[in-house]
Amino acid sequence: MGLTISSEKAALRQAIKAIRLSDQERSESDERLFARFLALTQVKAASTIFLYYGVGTEPDTSRLIPPLLQAGKAVALPRCLSHGEMEFRRCPGPEGLRKGTYGIPEPDEGAPLLAPHSGDLMVVPALCCDRRGFRLGHGGGYYDRYLARHNPFTVALCREALLLEAIPAQEHDVKMKCILTERECLSFC
Repeated sequence: MGLTISSEKAALRQAIKAIRLSDQERSESDERLFARFLALTQVKAASTIFLYYGVGTEPDTSRLIPPLLQAGKAVALPRCLSHGEMEFRRCPGPEGLRKGTYGIPEPDEGAPLLAPHSGDLMVVPALCCDRRGFRLGHGGGYYDRYLARHNPFTVALCREALLLEAIPAQEHDVKMKCILTERECLSFC
C-alpha cells in the first residue's frame, strides 16, 4: 500500500507542477494570500514566524519578510542539512541571505538558531493541499521529519486552484492546523 500511495503522490506532484499560472495571476494570488495571512490572529500573536522562502510557482513568501520584521516579529528561515534534516536560523532581512541547498536563499550558519516554542507559527510549503488538512510537499520529507519533533501552529498557503478534496496521505504526513487560500481559512485544530 505504501508504494501505491508514494506513486500516487509522485504522479500528483508532476501534475501540479505542470499547472502554469501567468505572472499576473500569481502576483494577484500572492497579494490576497498574504493579506489574509497577515490578518490571522495567530500571526499577530506569534513572536516568531518560521517561514519558507518561496521559489518557482510557490507563493513569493520573501515578500512577507519586511512586513513581519516591521511588525516586530522574529523571522526564521530553514537551512537544509545533511541526511534530510533541517534547522531554522533567524533571518535579518532579505539582504542577509545566501543561496543554500537546492539554490534556495537561506540565512548563513552564523545566524542565530531558533526552534519553535508555544505560540510560534510555521508556514509550511505545499504544492497543493486538501480539505482534510493535508498538504503535498516536494517529496523530501524535511518538514514532516521536523514537525514530528516540534509542534508550532502550522499554516499552509494554498492557491485556491490547488485546493483538492483529498490528496494521498501516509501515516507520517503531518496534518496542518490551518490551510489558507485566497478565499478560505480552513482550521484543523
